[in-house]
Amino acid sequence: MDSGLERLIDSFAGLHLLVVGDVMLDGYMDGSTEHLCREAPVPVVTVQKRAFAPGGAGNTAVNAAALGARVTLLSVVGDDEDGVALREVLRDGGVDASATVVDGRRQTLAKRRVKAAGQMLVRFDEGSIEPVDGPAEAGLVRSLARVWDSCDAAICSDYGYGTLNAGVLRTLGALQRRRPRVLVADSKRLTAYRSLDVTAVKPNYTEAVQLLDAYRLDEPALRVAQMTAEGQRLLDLTGARIAAVTLDTQGALVFEQGCPPYRTYAQPHPDSRAAGAGDTFLAALALSLAAGGTTPEAAELASSAAAVVVTKEGTSACSRQELKDAFGRLDKRMTDLGRIAGAARRCREQGKRIVFTNGCFDILHRGHVSYLNRAKELGDVLFVGVNSDESVRRLKGEGRPVNALEDRLQVLSALSCVDLVAGFGGDRPDDLIAAIRPDVFAKGGDYTLESLPEAPLVRELGGAIEILPLAEDRSTSGIIERIREGRTGSARAELRTEAGSGTGRVG
Repeated sequence: MDSGLERLIDSFAGLHLLVVGDVMLDGYMDGSTEHLCREAPVPVVTVQKRAFAPGGAGNTAVNAAALGARVTLLSVVGDDEDGVALREVLRDGGVDASATVVDGRRQTLAKRRVKAAGQMLVRFDEGSIEPVDGPAEAGLVRSLARVWDSCDAAICSDYGYGTLNAGVLRTLGALQRRRPRVLVADSKRLTAYRSLDVTAVKPNYTEAVQLLDAYRLDEPALRVAQMTAEGQRLLDLTGARIAAVTLDTQGALVFEQGCPPYRTYAQPHPDSRAAGAGDTFLAALALSLAAGGTTPEAAELASSAAAVVVTKEGTSACSRQELKDAFGRLDKRMTDLGRIAGAARRCREQGKRIVFTNGCFDILHRGHVSYLNRAKELGDVLFVGVNSDESVRRLKGEGRPVNALEDRLQVLSALSCVDLVAGFGGDRPDDLIAAIRPDVFAKGGDYTLESLPEAPLVRELGGAIEILPLAEDRSTSGIIERIREGRTGSARAELRTEAGSGTGRVG
């Protein structure tokens, strides 16, 4: 995997994360069924296995611990058997829940699922959902004030079940003003967090639609365009610097103040396996931002972590090694033209629209990332051709490339918008174009249809050509020049902020 992302994941181990919110016990009863009940037309399930897992804020905390962080959970549970079981599974998951308040007036939140042959038949929800008050609220506030100074980041996991009441939110706001932290909120009422100076918010599509008072679209593919148009309003309504809208099978859209949207892409999985994936996304997003990752890096790591858990049954966590392995499996590099042509042929047989683009991609900056996301939006599959080291040297001169071809291919492979990458040795990717036969050939806006040397071949193969807009202030050459002149601060900042506007020449 990309060594930069690996270092970022490893740095989670040095972080102390505070999770505040509604914790619940997820219960699973698995069995088999062979006949209907005599009393009513319902299946009789012979229970063969029972399991418990932390849900809600507890699942977020367990995921953060599995990713390597030291995690403190603040919540409220009842003085009952479910509360005991919940604290036990939290402890088993590596979470410090010793400051969680036990309130004898409340019933622990629990969600119990009955499954047969892998199919969930029914879910029972129990527990207190009114706002915490009295001694329980006072205990939460005291613990929050005590833990805040030692944490590196905090997550509010608000399911609307009473833990994050007005008094707790006021305390959070005061602590954040006195000693700011990376603060990420996941809530069905995100406007309540507007005064807290939150770093990021993470609504799902339904929550985003409700927040925007917008029309809910049934077609998943149309939701991307709808949310893209509303990104700035989401940021304005929540007061956040970053808003990550999770869109299930359509991945996630991440908005950042002053930057164009960044999109991650997901592999579809059944809804029955999506339980808790949002909590996993939330944990990885917060840790990535707290560790100094860029917004695109945080989005990719969060999406990859969520992709790991949806392959598992029930409420699950993604470990640090699993996240590394997920990126290690994302080796989209191909060298053989026959394999490349075969991959393209299979895409066409599946009715997918193929987009091809090429460039040097020497030092990946925010212009590149924005450009590649735009190219991806032109179709279903994005193939990227990358100039070899010798080719870059001929085009850019001695001293280039800064990064060898293998490194450039690996970094591009980590972007979820990229589906296949391949190097080419000439100054033009004619062999790749002939093998892929793209439906669309995308190129940066410093070209015209008349000046584009690949245009005749693309047209001959039946492809269309799209010239994408160009931002003049973003280029690898400019970054290198500023580093040479000693202006490293702004250059490094540019490298670390990949989600900015536009794209320069793709080099």
